[in-house]
Amino acid sequence: MTNRTRTDALMLAGFCAFLFLYGLGRFGLIGADEPRYAQVAREMLQRHDWITPVLYGRPWLEKPPLYYWQAMIAYSMFGVSDWAARLPSVFDATLLVLAIYLFLRRFRPGFELDGALIVASSAGIIGYARAASMDMALAAAFTLAMLGWWAWRESGKKIYLAAFYAFVALGMLAKGPVAPFLAALVIVLYTAAARDFRLAFKTLWLPGILLFCAIALPWYFAVQMRNPDFFHSFIVEHNLARFSTNLYHHPEPFWYYLPVTALALLPWTAFVTAACFQTVRLWQSIPKSNPRGNSDLGNQLPMFACCWLVVPIIFFSISQSKLPGYILPAIPAGGILLAEYLRQRLLGDETAAAPRGLVVLHALLATVLIVPALLIAYLVTQHRLPGGRPMLGALAIAFVLCAGIALTLVRQSGLRMLRFVTLIPVVLTVGAALRPGSASAIDQTLSARPVAQEIASIETHRLPLAVYHVHRELEYGLTFYRNQLTFNYDWGTIPQQEHLVAAPENSEVEIAGLVAGRRVSYLGHYAAQHLDYFWVAEAPASPAH
Repeated sequence: MTNRTRTDALMLAGFCAFLFLYGLGRFGLIGADEPRYAQVAREMLQRHDWITPVLYGRPWLEKPPLYYWQAMIAYSMFGVSDWAARLPSVFDATLLVLAIYLFLRRFRPGFELDGALIVASSAGIIGYARAASMDMALAAAFTLAMLGWWAWRESGKKIYLAAFYAFVALGMLAKGPVAPFLAALVIVLYTAAARDFRLAFKTLWLPGILLFCAIALPWYFAVQMRNPDFFHSFIVEHNLARFSTNLYHHPEPFWYYLPVTALALLPWTAFVTAACFQTVRLWQSIPKSNPRGNSDLGNQLPMFACCWLVVPIIFFSISQSKLPGYILPAIPAGGILLAEYLRQRLLGDETAAAPRGLVVLHALLATVLIVPALLIAYLVTQHRLPGGRPMLGALAIAFVLCAGIALTLVRQSGLRMLRFVTLIPVVLTVGAALRPGSASAIDQTLSARPVAQEIASIETHRLPLAVYHVHRELEYGLTFYRNQLTFNYDWGTIPQQEHLVAAPENSEVEIAGLVAGRRVSYLGHYAAQHLDYFWVAEAPASPAH
């Protein structure tokens, strides 16, 4: 191992550990999906069932199993916890970053560390690397598949094409048919742009197709055999209906993924956009008389990365159901595109500088997140930014960082410093957001973990738990942290036995009306989430006939 390789390895290990792993359990699972997916993996592990996802003891067939399998392994090694539920995404994000480094080192040496760290420090990658969800598993598998395809395209070695099919299969196990469909769209768009349609047909390699089937299909057949309604539930409802209708109530405007992608690419958004426009201009300059586009294959990687970036944006913009995580497979393409932009600008000209307007915009975008990160406790507890000294202090820090980045990059050879100066605000932002006070505010306000702990502290013996008029995030979170089914009064599931109820503050009269004839006692209040706790007596026995 050379000194440079050793240094790169230490840099990658250090940044991945800090950006993805540091403070992983400082706040509990948030949202509805994190605790729900974590609980599915726990129930599968308890049942020793690697085929059928289970929630509340019943088949839950909305998602494929790759995340659950990874979480089950993490639980087996470290025990069931919220941070263990997030470890699969940490692993997948690290694998993604390492794959980009190795790919660029093999095919674009000199800028492999830049590309890997650009991707690792993108806001979307950092955020979803810390989430117990399927999105990072799909993004990692899809990225490795796209890198494998291009490696085959450039080298002609079938081992890379086999890797493409293998990772597309893992993508299908991560989130379903969207993985092979997106891969096909990217390849078709690229071959059209390169004016080499024969390449798309050459990709249809029988051994690779058989490998894809051998990896992806056994689970699908097995789960269908055990659960005859799987095809309708998963394919029809949670893929086709989710794409074509607003069945799951996630409507957003058509242009939704433009700002989402811009935010996910922070702090690199400005330079990635510039790289994308430069790629389009270069493509337009290719003579149309050349039937195969450009014989210089080495210059076509940016075109491929550009296709990879825009296809998920267009595809999911058409979908009637939109969530931010859907766009994650596109984000690594932005890092590769920017690494190629830097390579072309700096190759043979170490003193190259970026346009001043671009530098100023980049400096602003690179430092904009430091303000909400420093003030995150105010945002999650008061739902606004504060005035006075806290706001002025945060703005002053952001201004100093912004000015330092801009002054560094406008100098000759400033572009060479792009990675270094941009990573400084990224590290400070992550550190500020995860410092104990900030993480505690997130935990107390957005997670069910402290609620479950408070309920456990006031009950004299373990009782069934119900909720009334609360968000489903709290319901799923309480189910995970108490590892018991949470009853929901809103769905008419009122336990007949003695139980506890978590409800919005001042709900005692409503609770008493729903359990008429049963004693209801107020137990306590959790101010951070405006909740009250109640004890409800056992229902009186029905009179004998």
